[in-house]
Amino acid sequence: MSRESENDLPGSVELPGTLSESLRAELIAFRRDLHMHPELGNQEFRTTAVIKARLEKAGLEPRVLGVGTGLMCDIGSWDGVTPALALRADIDALPIPDTKVGVPYRSTVPDRAHACGHDIHTTTVLGAGLVLAELHRQGLLPRPVRLIFQPAEEVLPGGAPDAIESGVLEGVGRIIGVHCDPRVDAGVIGLRPGPITSACDRLEITLDGPGGHTARPHLTTDLVTAAAKIVTEVPALLARRVDARSGLAVTWGRIESGHACNVIPQHAELSGTVRCLDLPGWRAAPDLVHAAIDEIATLHRAKSQINYIRGVPPVVNDPVVTELLREAQTVRRGVYAIEDTEQSLGGEDFSWYLEQVPGAMARLGVRVPGDTAKRDLHRGDFDVDEESIRVGVELFTAAALLDAGHGKE
Repeated sequence: MSRESENDLPGSVELPGTLSESLRAELIAFRRDLHMHPELGNQEFRTTAVIKARLEKAGLEPRVLGVGTGLMCDIGSWDGVTPALALRADIDALPIPDTKVGVPYRSTVPDRAHACGHDIHTTTVLGAGLVLAELHRQGLLPRPVRLIFQPAEEVLPGGAPDAIESGVLEGVGRIIGVHCDPRVDAGVIGLRPGPITSACDRLEITLDGPGGHTARPHLTTDLVTAAAKIVTEVPALLARRVDARSGLAVTWGRIESGHACNVIPQHAELSGTVRCLDLPGWRAAPDLVHAAIDEIATLHRAKSQINYIRGVPPVVNDPVVTELLREAQTVRRGVYAIEDTEQSLGGEDFSWYLEQVPGAMARLGVRVPGDTAKRDLHRGDFDVDEESIRVGVELFTAAALLDAGHGKE
């Protein structure tokens, strides 16, 4: 789809809140500044400061969250009756090197990079806030809007629970957000009612035994075999104890034991992830995983210690709020600027907000139209088509303007 044809798509109508060229240029510069100065979860002090300064310049009153990074900012006053629409962005980066070449905004911080697009998420919410603040001054904003700039999305169980503890959802009726998708062209969003991401937990196991000589495994605990059996048989056991539609999957990332070929070790360690497609399966997962591991470890006379670390539940998009995003994108760019998206096996702590209020997340296309290379998130060479900033800003502003008459609370 060419840029020239976007405004001619079926369904496009005039609505306030489009992005001026001067603000577009400013937001691109803002995004590049964030990209050059990435900060890890709960360390986003500079990021928080520059967001706060820009909101204050616009006459707004942002408040830093209780954890010391991240902030929220209201546009319009909550009257105690009309619930606000929240726009959420995550502001942290990843602990990987930026390997892009030929761009002036490459990360200046060693082994740190915005390789998941959080700089784009932040910039779109900031831009939407600046546009909506001006519309509010003109009396055109139908209901209050809250901007949420959340820290530590990449740190299990995410920064969302701390943000909620700081009061970001008080007075909020609905919440929306976007996530960059390098498989979708800039100008297009992906939508899906129901689950759009998966649950993700972390699993760490230690096995212990007396050790011994490999010539006499019958006299001791063969920890290497016990560990191998856990690796292969735990996923198989779970597949028979959970509804297959839950998609409960244990995948191992690390196994370590022993130092010599003829010595049965006394200690083994395993770690991996537990992913699940639906909420019932996720809620049942810890007990099921514990039971499966204990059964196999006991069979092989290994003493096991299990550290099951809760991560995030799946993001389950509310159908009504998903339809609001569909309508907003249709108004801005037309029906052909929307595609159905599949459920991702990645985790996203936006899900914690949806445990409290209805909401939805859209996939924001960031691929340069015509680019046929296969790209992914969490890579050091990750980059975006910055036209996606305009798309995100105008999606958020349209949703805020349409929200008052869309569905019932």
